[in-house]
Amino acid sequence: MNIRNLLIWGIVLLLLLALFNLLQGPQQGNAAREISYSSFINLVENDSINTATYHDDRIVGQNQSDGSEVYAILPPNDTRTQDILTANEVQIAARPRSGNSIWSILLGWFPMLLLIAVWIFFMRQMQGGGRGAMGFGKSKARLLTERHGRVTFDDVAGVDEAKEELQEIVEFLKDPSKFQRLGGKIPKGALLVGPPGTGKTLIARAVAGEANVPFFTISGSDFVEMFVGVGASRVRDMFEQAKKNAPCIIFIDEIDAVGRSRGAGLGGGNDEREQTLNQLLVEMDGFEANEGIILIAATNRPDVLDPALLRPGRFDRQVVVPNPDIIGREKILKVHMREVPIASDVDPKTIARGTPGFSGADLANLVNEAALLAARRNKRLVGMSEFEEAKDKVMMGPERRSMVMSEKEKELTAYHEAGHAIVSINVPEADPVHKATIIPRGRALGMVMRLPEADKLSENYTQMTSFLAIAMGGRVAEELKFGKERITSGASSDIQQASRVARAMITQWGFSDKLGTIDYSDGSGQNVFLGQEITRSKSISGTTARIIEEEVRRLIDQANDTARDILTKKKKDWETLAQGLLEYETLSGEEITELLKGNPPTRETDDSPPTSGKPASAVPTTDDDEADTKKPASRPKKGGAAPQGT
Repeated sequence: MNIRNLLIWGIVLLLLLALFNLLQGPQQGNAAREISYSSFINLVENDSINTATYHDDRIVGQNQSDGSEVYAILPPNDTRTQDILTANEVQIAARPRSGNSIWSILLGWFPMLLLIAVWIFFMRQMQGGGRGAMGFGKSKARLLTERHGRVTFDDVAGVDEAKEELQEIVEFLKDPSKFQRLGGKIPKGALLVGPPGTGKTLIARAVAGEANVPFFTISGSDFVEMFVGVGASRVRDMFEQAKKNAPCIIFIDEIDAVGRSRGAGLGGGNDEREQTLNQLLVEMDGFEANEGIILIAATNRPDVLDPALLRPGRFDRQVVVPNPDIIGREKILKVHMREVPIASDVDPKTIARGTPGFSGADLANLVNEAALLAARRNKRLVGMSEFEEAKDKVMMGPERRSMVMSEKEKELTAYHEAGHAIVSINVPEADPVHKATIIPRGRALGMVMRLPEADKLSENYTQMTSFLAIAMGGRVAEELKFGKERITSGASSDIQQASRVARAMITQWGFSDKLGTIDYSDGSGQNVFLGQEITRSKSISGTTARIIEEEVRRLIDQANDTARDILTKKKKDWETLAQGLLEYETLSGEEITELLKGNPPTRETDDSPPTSGKPASAVPTTDDDEADTKKPASRPKKGGAAPQGT
């Protein structure tokens, strides 16, 4: 890029020099004074001129009396001037004729040609280059027709319902007459809706691969430019190209960049984005189904799209692409494991069970992390231990074994995490404990990870109150073991999680007899009832706000009392688990169960799997005043139930 800028400045400099020479040339030529031919000959004969120079049709000499230059126009067919100059011993010089040479003509036109070339260059730069100086309105859609890298439905797993919805489009592109014989019309557009990373773009490419038709792809942000009308022109050009290649598919990724509801911006009806949307609406409703143009778009924000974009005749069909369930996750893992040498102990079903809430992109990242970890260990196959460690890294963050913790901090962390685990084991309808560790991960000094036995779409009141008790179990454990005056800030994240859940139970989910089933949340959103938009806004009186705070406090106090009762009754188990964490640092769910039965886990002396931890002596025991005491949740929920870590 620096060389390119230097070339540009070099061209500009040459242009300036050429213009300077062009302007200065005539001035230098007019410095000599014109006299008659007879006067010039008299000066020569009087020895006033000693040198003379021929310039095309004139002769120039210097007057010795005053030092000025004079010139005279030579007569036609002159033959005697040179003899006179020779007879008076005048030195004669000559300049070549340039008036009729091609070089002189080019030199004269050079500044203008250079100016035109620079203007064309900057015009191409302003509109992105590659399409000519007047190609602003050309579509930026890329046509993908190559056989290499073709994607089919076999490469898409975990979204069976979405594939069934789009299978009809594939059949239409293959055999349109099948539907036209019965008067059926294929949907003109399909909108793929789902969270990020669920494979919406991959599904669109699979539709084109299955139908074996041209596939135009463009992003919603590629339509809008700084010049008014460019977006609408590009929409028209895109559909013109599609008609020439029909049957085909047009895929617009992130359509919310151009398809937002009109009237919400500052530009009003003249806004460039709204003009582009208007043209897109006209083109979608203008072409006929028998032309074979299918428009597929993807977005993860369908709530902001313009209603006219979603009406029948445009995007007739909305296909939801959610996060996969356990069966879908297993299929996705098998697809990504095709390119990775897998050891015999790897079970995709077990990994799928331990990754609730993961999207397809998350699972691809999990397989890649496991492969990188195996490569660092110089292994030829990726084993289950690498997948377990990669899963822990993705869900809880990387281990910070280099972090220095004092013995007092390690003991406090062990009893804190043991409190979470013991409460989790003894409350009703809680997810099983998958792992407990006091090895710092991410910003947390320790973590107890719980995984559901199956995907959950909702939770009941008992499960919510159990979660509150588990969240408060760590702080209660610190109080029971070390005293109220030695409670640390390590439970800050637990308190935040418990407070959010308790407030949602009261204000959104109707779990309060005093407030009833009324939404008191402070969020805002839009809904439609009987064709009218209803805007929800916060309107809570002081009395209602006080009741909300009292109800939230009641739930938190009940959770504290439940955790305190469990840890008091199960003090022996709590102490045993805390000492086990101090010795082994990391315990799996099965190891915790056996440890509470009196069977301590057996560890190998050489490389142990990441889930088994290391002896406590492996961690430095010097003090560290900068230890991070925050303990956030291991992973936010995505759709279904996500793994919970406290």
